[in-house]
Amino acid sequence: MSSLVVGGTSLISGCLSRPIAHQDTRTTGTVVERLPQRVDKIDLLLTIDNSASMKDKQDILALAVPDLVRRLVDPRCINPLEPTESSPPMNGSCPSGTEREFEPVLDIHIGIISTSLGDHGAAGPCKAEGNNFSNNDKGHLITRSDTDNDNELPTYQDKGFLAWDPEQKLTPAGESILDDGQGGGLVPTLANMVRGVGDVGCGYESQLESWYRFLADPAPHDKIVVEKDNAVREGLDTTLLAQRKAFLRPDSLLAIIMLSDENDCSIREGGTAFWVARSSRMPRPRKECETKGPDDPCCRSCASERDECPVDETCTEGGRIAPLDVKEDAINLRCFDQKRRFGANLLYPIDRYTKALTEAQIADHKGELVDNPIFSDLDPTDENSTVRPPELVFFAGLVGVPWQDIARQNDAGEPDLQKGKDKDGNPVGGFKSAEELSAPNAGFSSTWDIILGDPKARRPPADPHMIESPAPREGENPITGTWIAGPDSPDNANEINGHEWNPRTNLGDLQFACTFPLLAPTQGGDCANDGADRNNPLCKDNPDGTDSELQVYAKAYPGLRQLELIRDLGDQGIVGSVCPAQLKNSGPGDSDFGYRPAIGAIVDRLKTRLGGQCLPRALQPSEAGQVSCLVLEARSVSDGQCSCDGLAARRKVPSENLVAERMVLDDPVAAANGWNCVCEVEQLSHPDELKACQDTIPPAPVEVGGEKVHGWCYVDPRLGLGKDEVVAKCPSTERRQVRFTGDGEARDGATQFVICSGDTADQ
Repeated sequence: MSSLVVGGTSLISGCLSRPIAHQDTRTTGTVVERLPQRVDKIDLLLTIDNSASMKDKQDILALAVPDLVRRLVDPRCINPLEPTESSPPMNGSCPSGTEREFEPVLDIHIGIISTSLGDHGAAGPCKAEGNNFSNNDKGHLITRSDTDNDNELPTYQDKGFLAWDPEQKLTPAGESILDDGQGGGLVPTLANMVRGVGDVGCGYESQLESWYRFLADPAPHDKIVVEKDNAVREGLDTTLLAQRKAFLRPDSLLAIIMLSDENDCSIREGGTAFWVARSSRMPRPRKECETKGPDDPCCRSCASERDECPVDETCTEGGRIAPLDVKEDAINLRCFDQKRRFGANLLYPIDRYTKALTEAQIADHKGELVDNPIFSDLDPTDENSTVRPPELVFFAGLVGVPWQDIARQNDAGEPDLQKGKDKDGNPVGGFKSAEELSAPNAGFSSTWDIILGDPKARRPPADPHMIESPAPREGENPITGTWIAGPDSPDNANEINGHEWNPRTNLGDLQFACTFPLLAPTQGGDCANDGADRNNPLCKDNPDGTDSELQVYAKAYPGLRQLELIRDLGDQGIVGSVCPAQLKNSGPGDSDFGYRPAIGAIVDRLKTRLGGQCLPRALQPSEAGQVSCLVLEARSVSDGQCSCDGLAARRKVPSENLVAERMVLDDPVAAANGWNCVCEVEQLSHPDELKACQDTIPPAPVEVGGEKVHGWCYVDPRLGLGKDEVVAKCPSTERRQVRFTGDGEARDGATQFVICSGDTADQ
């Protein structure tokens, strides 16, 4: 929930952590919080790594797709007073004493893109030609059912995505059958599309830039050409823009789910960054990169000398710029530790993606601020002009991180995906929420310190399994106490990543963050014999202890850049592990099977926007049951003539609150929505109406004497204001809400803000 401090100049995030006293809003600090708009549609984008070794993970994701879709379109039944217990609905309805955890989502767009964006002009290993077409999917929606680019699955109006439309309200109508039992319907088609992404794409995966290209790039290029050793963008990708316009509704909840077993390698487009994707050796870095560290101002590439730096005799060889040798520049490690190894960061910074998911304006390729397509109306000709706020954008990453590191823990302090306790002490299992990841853990200030460290300060993760390194690592996992086993001690293999190994020097590779048993062992793959015993934990041992060519485990590398983005997004970020805890038992009660924990974490986060409006902080009511708050409603009127007269439960904003009105109109999404009219929604004051609003259990209408009640009230059963059942769907520590009734509900296309008085000096 976004917050603005009235009377100050700073923009703050989050909410007050203590109750607000009953004070005069004209003289005290005031917090303005945007209330989420009613969500009735979701645009779901799956970003799937299609590099080698991903097929096994794609198959697991294909198994998880039905869970995800069904959880959204046919929500579970819960006892409203015991929400930790749930069950699937029977024949479309819930048993007596239970209700759905949120209203079914009846309008969903689902699209898929890959992580392959080509060679960026390098004419290297990722050049797209012939059978290697999937080296560059260009950020376009993928509809193939296998690696044959001509074998396309049917999509909504051939637009490249699926549309769930059980009430047939779309024009033309979308899919209304989940699964017809014969391979037809939304779920089977989507599962085939997931598998069809394939695993023969570019090995320099652009996990972050791929979704950025599709959703946010203000002017995606058609192609890249190299002129005088500089990459230049040419043309405009009109195909992508048409797909984006059709897929991305302005007022939907946008959820991006990314699946990858490697760290992000989003290479900058333009200039000489494409060098990293060439087959030829990279130029040597200046010696300061090694002797003084990568943050030294003279740590540069020998190809970009600086006058203020001393002459570096190691930079030239035979009258030319010295290249790195094969041991220093293994082709598979081009995206690893770039500043130290090459003297330059050739990947896009993480804040590029944080801003794309949170800010109304972003920088284009020229560095100029322009409207962010994610927070814009891409089709002004239709009748839908309401633009989503940032809190309706979510990013989930199933990445290389041990599931043990992010799982909730049981009473014994052990990671437990079935009975691990959430922050409220409920044994719900699953992965930790953003708040739980930020809480102290195992002697560290947060779980983030364990799985990510501090990239900007170059402080590595506390869990040695999450350290990127070609060489064997040492150390102990601080959560489980698991010691890393060396490559020469496979008998001491651990359950997180097996043991360390000895990668090939000429190609290069990293140690693994986590591993898991394959359902069906494969011949070759990561265990292809190169004549040396690598002590690879993925391979079955021969009788003499050497590696065989039978691969029995799959692996993932530390997904540090993706984790950094998720951390920076706070409540809008969701972490899952690409290494499942188990793949043997898949019954309804096996909540730890495959990617179910990740799907559960995603749905649990999305439903906070699909359900009612709950407040993370308590308000202090007066004796009459009112609170020192007001609700303002911003909207756009076509003629520019703003009037609150004649609107039920509304009035003109009082003069003493015009500062709050100004701050509402300065909200980051105000311009995109064209807000030019603000009214106050009136708080109920008549005792009978107030009590009816606080006590009437949904979905019954709030009435007094047979007449509907219009306005809003504050419900907080712990303070004696209303019944528990009214706020039962809220988290156990947030069972309070501003409840709107009758015409007090937000008008079509409008956004409401709750403004409460209080001292914000301690935030």
